Amino acid sequence: MTTERARAAVSEETAATAGGRIDALWAAKMRRLRERPLPEHTLRLCDDEQVRQESVLAEQAAERARYLADAQPDDEELSRRLADLLRAHEAAQKRLADASVSLTFRALPRPVLEEVITAHPPTEAQAAEGAAFNPDTFPATLIAASSVDGMNETEAGELLTSWSASDANALWEAAWQVQQIARAEVSTSSVGKG
Repeated sequence: MTTERARAAVSEETAATAGGRIDALWAAKMRRLRERPLPEHTLRLCDDEQVRQESVLAEQAAERARYLADAQPDDEELSRRLADLLRAHEAAQKRLADASVSLTFRALPRPVLEEVITAHPPTEAQAAEGAAFNPDTFPATLIAASSVDGMNETEAGELLTSWSASDANALWEAAWQVQQIARAEVSTSSVGKG
């Protein structure tokens, strides 16, 4: 075997080995991509204003104490105060969770979302105003389709029409916003110097 042919054979073997490693790396990457869960978003509803306010105040107090304790790490009194306020915050969060109803929504796969949107085309007047879907019929369908809790379209429609505008909008936005959650980051790099 000539030197040139031997080099070519080694080069082909190296390329095949490298290609095998690249294929395995790609297969592992695709497996991870396929296993990614769809984004979820939870809407918490609490009608007890006092419990909500206590939770906010406990969180603010704990954050202030954390800031002070971080600034003076050798101060034992600040550390004790922080520990006390963190326990109070945890207790306030538990009271808030106990007084709340949570509704969880999961993003739909893109083709499913497009199908739901297509099933609710805007009226001519709505389309003239730039609407991509019928805002009178689409929200209840999307809420039901993305509900992890099992809310159906009739129930979603009932809540949208019986709740205050603010709460109904929060319900709609929770189901719509989960469809918009971006978990991708695009980075750019430049090669060489300009």
